[in-house]
Amino acid sequence: MIKQDPTYPTNPASGTECIDQALLFPELISSKTVTVDFEGGHISSDGGSVLVGRLDRSYGYLKRFERCFTDHRNEDLIEHPLLDLLRQRVYGLALGYEDLNDHDHLRSDPLLAAACGKEDPLGLKREREEDRGKAMAGKSTLNRLELTTAEANASTRYKKIVAQPESIEDYFIQEYVRSLPKGTKEVILDLDRTDDPVHGDQEGRFFHGYYDEFCYTPFYIFAGHWPVVAALHTAESEHQEDILRLVQKVVVALRRRFPHLRILLRADSGYCRETLMSWCEKAGVYYLFGLQRNKVLERILRGTLRATKSMLDYNGSQRERLYKDFRYRAKSWGRFRRRVVGKAEYTPEGSNPRFVITNLSIEEVAAKDLYEDWYCARGDMENRIKEQQLDLCADRTSTGTLRANQLRLWFATLAYLLINQLRQVGLKGTEWAKASCGTIRLRLFKIGALVKVTVRRVWISLSSAFPLAGLFHTVAQRLCHPSPG
Repeated sequence: MIKQDPTYPTNPASGTECIDQALLFPELISSKTVTVDFEGGHISSDGGSVLVGRLDRSYGYLKRFERCFTDHRNEDLIEHPLLDLLRQRVYGLALGYEDLNDHDHLRSDPLLAAACGKEDPLGLKREREEDRGKAMAGKSTLNRLELTTAEANASTRYKKIVAQPESIEDYFIQEYVRSLPKGTKEVILDLDRTDDPVHGDQEGRFFHGYYDEFCYTPFYIFAGHWPVVAALHTAESEHQEDILRLVQKVVVALRRRFPHLRILLRADSGYCRETLMSWCEKAGVYYLFGLQRNKVLERILRGTLRATKSMLDYNGSQRERLYKDFRYRAKSWGRFRRRVVGKAEYTPEGSNPRFVITNLSIEEVAAKDLYEDWYCARGDMENRIKEQQLDLCADRTSTGTLRANQLRLWFATLAYLLINQLRQVGLKGTEWAKASCGTIRLRLFKIGALVKVTVRRVWISLSSAFPLAGLFHTVAQRLCHPSPG
């Protein structure tokens, strides 16, 4: 039973007597009564936000991202510079705050304010009295950042910060190219899309038959764990022209730094299109795509499937596989025949034939290795997309315009980039090196912290009982001295 302590002083003028009064929990401990109040001072639940801020300062991600925007505001009349707004939005996503409404409370958090670079983390010097004690921007200011139109200029009344989509595309590509070490000889780019349900009459709303819902179909390019492209496509088409355009941008950027780089595109059968394959062959880019099965392909693989079935019956095993390497030409390809590898698999439930197509030669990689070691490895990209949507709220595309929703997707992608870089650098060699973004947030970011601000310092005191204190210290040290990218 929870009781209020009648001896605890209240503040009727504040109108919050239910919060000001202490709570008694006499049944928790038999010998002593537990008293709970809300007088602990400035306490944040995001003690690990300093790691995000440290990582950002060490690598300069948000500083370079700022260049992708044009700020038409009068510098003499603003309290929140563009860089502060971007940090607040992206750090918030990294810490798990997906809604702009959250920032009406987060703006009072001195720890997040300090991580974002605010000189007055307590907000005591704000110009308006109603803003004092709130160092950061509220939801309305951040909302203007997202909803500014492409035509906005200095004469626009409220929304004056214009995002440059082409520059943001280039930003993510260049950050990936910058991250590659000297002497890189090969990169594998994974292409995939997913569904992003829409709710309401949003711009670009279309029904997708495969996903059986109204949705967007975001298109991603990942290189291992690194997000290279995040494009918010609508569901009415496959957007083949835009996919080719984005692939070309990535290849050009890579070849500019590494002229002799070997590049491989890897994707499922949804990207097995003549336009993309022929471009790869002309540009000297390798590809490995799934190939949708048909009656002709199944007939070619029929003999190998029979042999696999005989092996299954003879060995009494749960699965048997054989591979067939052959040349194949679809009608839409003209006279050109391409290399196809067929997987003839049998289980007690029946046959499971699969096909992949590639311009890699049999001398470079054998059929079995091509499918099992090369093609199946693309499944890891699906985990990266899940992290984007489940842990970084990349599917929180709930604004009315396609432009604003694309910007939200980019914010989430940048938040993922920060946590992933922390994972690759700060957690390298530890038991958390392969932890998901959600696990990293839970174990390293969501830490209770007592914040005290003096004239010269911001004091952050974490719990003495924090079980990962040693790991936290290691990560912080590594982020202060990042390895060259």
